[in-house]
Amino acid sequence: MRSHFRPFWIGLAVVVFMPPAAWAQTPPTPAKAAPAAPAKTSPAPAAGEPTPSHLAAARELLQLNGIAASFSSSIPQFFDQVGSNLTSTRPELASDLGKVFVQLKPEFDKKAEDLTDRAAHLYATLISEQDLKAIDAFFKSDAGKKYVETQPSFMKDIVVIMEDWRQQISTDMMTRVRVEMAKKGHQL
Repeated sequence: MRSHFRPFWIGLAVVVFMPPAAWAQTPPTPAKAAPAAPAKTSPAPAAGEPTPSHLAAARELLQLNGIAASFSSSIPQFFDQVGSNLTSTRPELASDLGKVFVQLKPEFDKKAEDLTDRAAHLYATLISEQDLKAIDAFFKSDAGKKYVETQPSFMKDIVVIMEDWRQQISTDMMTRVRVEMAKKGHQL
């Protein structure tokens, strides 16, 4: 796995490997429909669009579970990669390149924020506001904080475990397929 993408994949895997039972004590419920009469102080969301409070709960989840930080930490890593690529053949560019990176950083930090907004919208379309708030509460708990704290180590180790598992499954499957195909008169 290339190191400049690792934080993103770690953040994403936090969600993938986290058992839903750990998020809340109650089973997930389908997203609730928006109230029929919108509040007079703010316009009603478009049909099927999450409410601002629903999006806020989803955004908070991304902050609490570390995924938003993974998005943000990718920006300096991309700058490092671009810098390494350009200065490996043109070392004289290093000084000006550093200044350009400082100048461009706010622009690209905004792109990480945009990705967080898109991810929050995705969560809000998949998980009800009530369930998001329950999940947020889990991540605010000592157990939830411990869970997030252990994820980098877990992901580093699980990648190795998964690779070993994949290789073993591949070998075992081919062995079994050969045996079964031999029973049918085919030698592989």
